[in-house]
Amino acid sequence: MINPRSKKNMLMMSIAVLIFLACSTAGGTATDSAPRETQGVNTTATLPPEATATATPQPFATPASFGPDQKDFPKGYNPLSGQPVEDPSLLQIPAMLLSISHFPPVARPQAGLSFAPWVFEFYITEGATRFLSVFHGQYPQPEIPITGDCEIRKEPFTQTAQIIGNQVWLDENKNGRQETYEHGVGGICVILYDETRKQIDSTTTDTNGYYGFNVQPAKYTVEFVLPKWLEFTSQNIGDENADSDADPLSGRADADVQSSLLYLDAGLVPSEQLIPTPGIKPPAAEVGPIRSGRLLYADIAGFFQDSCLIYAFASKEVLSEIPKCSMVAHEDAGGGSMMSLERMHAVAVDNKNHTRGGFNYASNLFTQAAPAGGMAAKQINVYVALLNQSGWTYDPLYGSWLRFVDDADNKTAGQLHADTDRLTGRQLHFENFIIIFPEVDVISPTNLDIHLEQGDGGPAMLFRDGMKYEIKWSTKAGEYEKNIGQRRPMQFLNPDGSSAKLKPGNTWIFVASPYSIVSDEGGGTWRLRYYAPAGSK
Repeated sequence: MINPRSKKNMLMMSIAVLIFLACSTAGGTATDSAPRETQGVNTTATLPPEATATATPQPFATPASFGPDQKDFPKGYNPLSGQPVEDPSLLQIPAMLLSISHFPPVARPQAGLSFAPWVFEFYITEGATRFLSVFHGQYPQPEIPITGDCEIRKEPFTQTAQIIGNQVWLDENKNGRQETYEHGVGGICVILYDETRKQIDSTTTDTNGYYGFNVQPAKYTVEFVLPKWLEFTSQNIGDENADSDADPLSGRADADVQSSLLYLDAGLVPSEQLIPTPGIKPPAAEVGPIRSGRLLYADIAGFFQDSCLIYAFASKEVLSEIPKCSMVAHEDAGGGSMMSLERMHAVAVDNKNHTRGGFNYASNLFTQAAPAGGMAAKQINVYVALLNQSGWTYDPLYGSWLRFVDDADNKTAGQLHADTDRLTGRQLHFENFIIIFPEVDVISPTNLDIHLEQGDGGPAMLFRDGMKYEIKWSTKAGEYEKNIGQRRPMQFLNPDGSSAKLKPGNTWIFVASPYSIVSDEGGGTWRLRYYAPAGSK
């Protein structure tokens, strides 16, 4: 079964643009930055007196909450993300669980992780980790992103003052509204003018279309500079949270900044002058690399009712314990086997036709309003082994965590770079980063039994919105499970047993050991040091 969106993307692929010219880099402080060189833009420009920005802020939508029960989610909302999906019919297909390789390093960047509402990362011994990605409500798909004609910003945004900014996105359905499944547009030049209409800074959008400036309280005008192959969508449609603020004629929007202003967006649509991209081929329509199964998979498949688990073989003691929905060849070349998206869709539909149906994946609360309390968290450094280090940087423009990873090379150990999705080239970002601390038994030096069975639970940490919260994880049966006799996914709870507030979006779950340590390094930086159980490699 092919997601209808893929048809639109195939059309986009045939006409998409990847033009990377020189432009300025990320947002500095507007009050003390000198104008920088920007491709096709006069960096000493002053807006003419008659040039006015007509964007008018719309009322904000009331912060929404969804869950934790199925009745609490509107129709068409994914209970694993708390967000609407483009094709609600895909929510009727059980989850696909794919064993994704992280070692050897040639497996990176992996294909498809950005499309998974949940990803589990866990230790497989010998210093390596592996991912179990949970796909539900949307399938991975290849993309050649449409971009602007400026250099795509690569440096993460660092907040030093108040912020003005947010995202430039492709309005695929041309309704003037930013849907959660519509992608950002990288490489768009953005210029900042002060109240006297003098240019004071410039930047570009990153791979996911985000831009920002550090500013002091004052009045400003932002100008989005478009290439000929893109135009602006309709302005001020609906609430401020998801409208487009750019004037379609001038490309400008003004703002009176008293505190951080993170809703100055611009929606774009292709123009009639869209430039083709001869010779540019889309990424292979595959997901992976897929590697062998682990004992942990039996527990996770158990609380994802009717799910289909896909892996590349397994050791004898593991193979007898985990479900066998579908397997791929066990290969080492390339980091593992790749599965075609066509086959993935076919297996998913076949699994749906051979399961009882009626599964329920609603078990957690998603709310846009951040919980009270917590501790500041801007950076999470994860150390598993010298050649297995990663990091998560909170980006206030996204309101989520950007993933960074090393190259597992002795010469560059600890040097991290942006982790991307092979299918799109966009940097991975997740709204929630959660650490859980389950019990672990050593079956053999290279085989661990991580306990997530029904009835288990323990301490956990939730990182969202630049804050850290102490929570709990649980697979214990609640009233629903007892009354219906059907399991639901792992729950995340507050210390008092109420539902923890996850942020709508995707969630990365790091499965630590009871011996692992999370330390406060100061200045909002946290460090997770994984310690393997005794007897394992």
